[in-house]
Amino acid sequence: HRLREDMRRFDDSDELDLVIVGCGAGGSVLLQRLARAGWRVAALDAGPFWDPDADWVSDEAGSHHLYWTDPRVIAGSDPVPMGSNNSGRGVGGSMVHYAGYTPRFHPSDFATYTNDGVGADWPFGYGELRPYYAAIEEELPVAGEHWPWGDPHGYPHRPHPVGGNGEIFLRGADKLGITAKVGPVAIANGRFGNRPHCIYRGFCLQGCKVNAKASPLITHVPDALAHGGEVRADAMVTRLAIDGRTGRVTGVHYMRNGTERFQRAAMVAVAGYSIETPRLLLNLKCSRFPDGLCNDFDQVGRYLMVQGAPQTAGRFDGEVRMYKAPPPEVSTEQFYETDPARDYKRGFSIQTVSPLPITWAEHVAAQGHWGRSLREYMSDYVHWNCLGALCEFLALPENRVTLADEKDRYGLPVARFSYSQCDNDRALLKAAQSVMEDTLHAAGADEVITIKRYAHLVGGARMAKDERHGVVDGACRTFAVPNLFITDGSVLPTQGSANPALTIMAVVARTAALLARGARAGLTPSPGSS
Repeated sequence: HRLREDMRRFDDSDELDLVIVGCGAGGSVLLQRLARAGWRVAALDAGPFWDPDADWVSDEAGSHHLYWTDPRVIAGSDPVPMGSNNSGRGVGGSMVHYAGYTPRFHPSDFATYTNDGVGADWPFGYGELRPYYAAIEEELPVAGEHWPWGDPHGYPHRPHPVGGNGEIFLRGADKLGITAKVGPVAIANGRFGNRPHCIYRGFCLQGCKVNAKASPLITHVPDALAHGGEVRADAMVTRLAIDGRTGRVTGVHYMRNGTERFQRAAMVAVAGYSIETPRLLLNLKCSRFPDGLCNDFDQVGRYLMVQGAPQTAGRFDGEVRMYKAPPPEVSTEQFYETDPARDYKRGFSIQTVSPLPITWAEHVAAQGHWGRSLREYMSDYVHWNCLGALCEFLALPENRVTLADEKDRYGLPVARFSYSQCDNDRALLKAAQSVMEDTLHAAGADEVITIKRYAHLVGGARMAKDERHGVVDGACRTFAVPNLFITDGSVLPTQGSANPALTIMAVVARTAALLARGARAGLTPSPGSS
């Protein structure tokens, strides 16, 4: 609280070295890195500056204010529900209510087109991110067993004790010859600085009220404030300003306390994530960009990806109490890579998940249970365990964000997100469900149920080697505007079968390092192509 009170506050008339739109996984890391480098930098976020003690509650229904619930239009043959596990509102973004699971991408994720003929290749390889992965894992920090998949590596903290949910997964996996490991989670195994030990109460997805789980709100934002950065909460950026003569951005227009304001800046970084970042770009149309900012080749909003995230639950005679541990306590990436023997490309991972009662009721109701039957399943809650898969759905150009006819409270067109699965996606879902059900049966479940769902969002302003195939280069700088960057999950060309938070933070840490080494007004040509 003292850091917030003593925070440096810039005037709108000050020309900042950089203004950042959004303060989630990407925006917070950029703010922290460049504040430490001595930059005059501020992050504007449309939501509040959360105080976990005052604003968060250990209650499912009481935590919906953590989500971005402004209007959006969904479409396509397989529309994606918005506003819960794939969105965030306020400083810290969706990481304030993520499960804490922080795996790395695999080296193969950076060359899926070359290796598997699907997706896209990144402008750089895994080796470019390795040191940034390791640095972020130390800063959060991450706890887990030595990781044997992808690029094998260890973690700063030992794994957490395994609860009933994880024990069942380990037992079933062992019987089927599946390797499973504990972790990795961004929850310190013990006290860490002024953060207490996890007390294993199961409310990770409702905002960790005890601050044991890492999120930018309690890791990178405080450090940014301590080094002279500013966080300007409740500041909704409505459009970027473009100099018609130079073609460079000059700052951002934003609404705060009912008043439109303008912040000058030598550079701008947009970190609004995969829906709001494309919407902000598409909403700015001018003579230079008649189809939206940075949209010369119709790339803005395209290649948006979600992960197929089916969840399979099994009932056991003994009590499981699946909520008594970090939700993703045990996982396997044995099925992550393309298997030539299968009829699909790429793969999936499996982890324990632990839906709390309201979410569990939704799982049961989705099976057709209602009334007395639903109540019986609910009274049996402590006897169920649950696994969740993350399936690597492919990046397709038709899965995209455009602008809808509907307007928001600021008079701006809202985002229209159209999504449809392909045959490869459906094959992955089927395979993941089969493995999860087999695992729980092997562990001794007398009944299993599966619900199909989605998780996470990435893409929409992807990086590429040239402007005909993406919006930004390998340094996250837009091809069309030399002093405009995009530093969030929308730049990822592929998504793997891993939760994206750690990779987003690592990508942005790399961009911050390039900026800190270069001129404040822009990088030298093609810095991210190496």
